[in-house]
Amino acid sequence: MNFLIFASVFLLVMVLMNVYTWRRFLRLLAYDRKGVLLAIPVVLLLGDFFFIVDIATNLIPDSPALYIVTSSFVGITFMMFVVAVIYDLTITVSKRVPVDHSRRRTLKLIFDVTMLVAAFAYLLRGFSQGIKFPEVNQVRVQVKDFPLAKFSLVQLTDVHVGRTIKQDFIERLVQETNALNPDIVVITGDLVDLPISRIKHDLEPLKDLQAPVYFIVGNHEYFHGVADTVAYIRELGITPLLNEHVVIGKGKQQFNLVGLTDVIGRRVDSYPPDAAAAYKGVDQKKSCLVLAHQPKMIDEMDNYRCDLMLSGHTHGGQIFPFGLLVMAAQPYLAGLHTHAPGRQIFVSRGTGYWGPPLRFLAPSEISQIFIEPV
Repeated sequence: MNFLIFASVFLLVMVLMNVYTWRRFLRLLAYDRKGVLLAIPVVLLLGDFFFIVDIATNLIPDSPALYIVTSSFVGITFMMFVVAVIYDLTITVSKRVPVDHSRRRTLKLIFDVTMLVAAFAYLLRGFSQGIKFPEVNQVRVQVKDFPLAKFSLVQLTDVHVGRTIKQDFIERLVQETNALNPDIVVITGDLVDLPISRIKHDLEPLKDLQAPVYFIVGNHEYFHGVADTVAYIRELGITPLLNEHVVIGKGKQQFNLVGLTDVIGRRVDSYPPDAAAAYKGVDQKKSCLVLAHQPKMIDEMDNYRCDLMLSGHTHGGQIFPFGLLVMAAQPYLAGLHTHAPGRQIFVSRGTGYWGPPLRFLAPSEISQIFIEPV
């Protein structure tokens, strides 16, 4: 039932976007053969429909190329809608400017060509950033009374191993991560995007990570069998933190690493986040780093020490300006922020992508975080 509601809303939004793109952009272009342009929203809408049907039925064979094509329709629909909104607003405002009819037609023709070129560049840039391997984003964070003079961790998040992100990607990701020589590696959710039985071989290279690795679940783990995923993660030598904590370091050079499950667990009544359980036995006189998939969990930390929270989930918006909608649900989109005195949060843009292999002004990243005392 929940998926049926999601699919219905998704298709309705896609229909509205494509209709708007046709009526307020493509139909108004200074071009005689409107029927050719009408094919664009029609084909996109068919692709959007096929995408959501495939999610429900797994109709498409397990082919990365086919999935890239079908998922790309969704991204292109959104990006064309953005272009249409800009076009519509510009045309609406320009009508208020007093210009003679012949000159207005010439200016509109120039503007139409400019917008078509801009739309093409927008899409091309989105695809080029989407398929690009993530770069290292180095961040320095100062934590009060942190017990180590220098500590390095690598955060991987939102990898979305599934239809298009496969074993070769994970192999390279492991190589790049090991080359950074971190003290620990943390994977902050949405590692998988298919049932674990279908992607075990793709995840297997993770066992070659040379530093201790800690994992928390994200919302996508719940979609594909959270218990099975956690069990296989253990087989890879990775430590899941399910509302649990570990103490990192020895003697006086110790700090707490706390892992929380995802907020979607409350909705599905499975592995709900429980800060009280996670902090049970924690010496809060010591520094606390917290792993929570969604940034909005920072609002639930008021009664607990949380020097630095590491999150993902947002993808940095993935395709600008979609991030503006993400920020309606999350307090932070990407980067390092001070949430309150002595409480910081870092939100990664994600290491992979979900759906279409498109990113615009939100490149993927391998986050290397250097923590030092202040």
